[in-house]
Amino acid sequence: MLATFIIGLREGLEAALIVGIIAAFLRKNGKSLTAMWVGVVLAVVLSVAVGVALELTERALPQAGQEGMESVIGGVAVFFVTGMILWMNTHAHNMKKELESEAAQAISQSGAWALASMAFLAVLKEGFETSVFLLATFSVAQSAAWAAAGAVIGLLVAVFIGCGIYYGGIRINLSRFFRFTGLFLIFVAGGLIITSLMTAHEAGWLNIGQQRVADLSWLVPPGTVRSALITGVLGIPADPNLIETFGWVLYIAIVTVMIYWPANRRPSPKVAARTLLASAAVLALAAISLLLFYPTFTLQVPDTAPLVTNDAQNAAGQLQLLPVAGNGYQLSVKTASGGTTLINLPADAATAGSQAGMPADEWTVKSTYSPPGAPAILDLDAVVALYGNRIPIGLDPAQHPGPYQAAWTLHCNVQVSVAQGVLLGASAQADEVITLSGSGLQSPRTVTARHPTAAASGCNWQVSGAYQQSVSDALQQMQTYQDTYRFWAVMLPVLLLALALIFVISALRVLLKLRNERLSVSGKDGLSFGSPLHTGLPKNK
Repeated sequence: MLATFIIGLREGLEAALIVGIIAAFLRKNGKSLTAMWVGVVLAVVLSVAVGVALELTERALPQAGQEGMESVIGGVAVFFVTGMILWMNTHAHNMKKELESEAAQAISQSGAWALASMAFLAVLKEGFETSVFLLATFSVAQSAAWAAAGAVIGLLVAVFIGCGIYYGGIRINLSRFFRFTGLFLIFVAGGLIITSLMTAHEAGWLNIGQQRVADLSWLVPPGTVRSALITGVLGIPADPNLIETFGWVLYIAIVTVMIYWPANRRPSPKVAARTLLASAAVLALAAISLLLFYPTFTLQVPDTAPLVTNDAQNAAGQLQLLPVAGNGYQLSVKTASGGTTLINLPADAATAGSQAGMPADEWTVKSTYSPPGAPAILDLDAVVALYGNRIPIGLDPAQHPGPYQAAWTLHCNVQVSVAQGVLLGASAQADEVITLSGSGLQSPRTVTARHPTAAASGCNWQVSGAYQQSVSDALQQMQTYQDTYRFWAVMLPVLLLALALIFVISALRVLLKLRNERLSVSGKDGLSFGSPLHTGLPKNK
């Protein structure tokens, strides 16, 4: 509640001050306030609509998508609040003068509707920032109701203070107010950094630096006031990991130095702009270097997989996975007897699964056939042996002593797992069904073989455990590489390039402002058109 109260108070007060200054200027110049209020109302409605749209969009996404969107919203919120803190720290003391100057220019150019547009854009900016920041804060709040109440109370207090300033009943040191609340918001934004990194991991975007670096359960015991303040308001968890701690410390250190560095030790605007440009060049060079020169990874796995019988006693042949262009794979099974069978694994028949903690495509292929070479005549001893040395139910040796006519049916069930285009595991299990007739049997009897026979050797195998372990280890290494590659060669370069762009824009704005000031001064010192030329010579009398 405290965090949302400060957010609502600060953002609301900033918007109220802008509207109040514009309204006072209009009233002073005898202009109607109608156009300005139209712009304000439209901006408020649009800001609320943006917040509602973001919330509905997030709810419509699957779980991983929701976590990813929370990361994006948190990052945008941190960007907005940091920019707001920096801007107000620089402009709070002369905001009124700047706004009145812009308002005078707007009236002279386009009249009251230009001021309406000015108020609309100013309030829309604050409203959009508030919507994004509050939405990010709500996602980590312990109670959404209290968080919403804090935001509403903060906005109401901001409106009250804004009205008091407008009517002259309240005086406030804006520079000091924004400076102290800025310190609090820096830590709130640092908590959003932690939350964004956490949700990025839950979305599967960021999987490095997840080692826990501290146990803060003693500092933030659940259900206490300290937990509500430190975890609920500042977003610091009881078990921060490495990447969260690094991001928090880096953000807090950089922004705090930028805001609270002594003014007498700050470089001149020109030097600061050049420093920003040099920093942008370094950041861009680092980003490009990471993109171009990050080491590659080559997955090395055997071309064929050795097969063993299902009891893992004997070698059963070898297996090879063959990709089929645009339509999955083909499995080549070469048994120990020399026979080769091709099993089709179409892409549309695959189901999503998991093997050894990795996502995998899985197939189950069933087939039924009569095994070649199976004996057509069986005596009673052979039937008993097939049935696990037991007499099958419904078969009376006294009445049906054999021999029997045997019709063999083999039901083969093949299961295959493929991860990252690599065969991860495969097995084949046979169900042998023998239909017996003759020898006085009034109707055929069905017997299921308890142990696989030689006829089922083509469907009695599995990939060796050693192969599965080696492939699993190789895929785990590749997964680790992909996680680190995604961070070091994708996410970090994008972040560095974004920072470089921000630095360049900031530096160019400063240099352009200095140039305009220099031109303005030189224009005032120069000759105006039509003024007499002073040569220093005596006048003719």
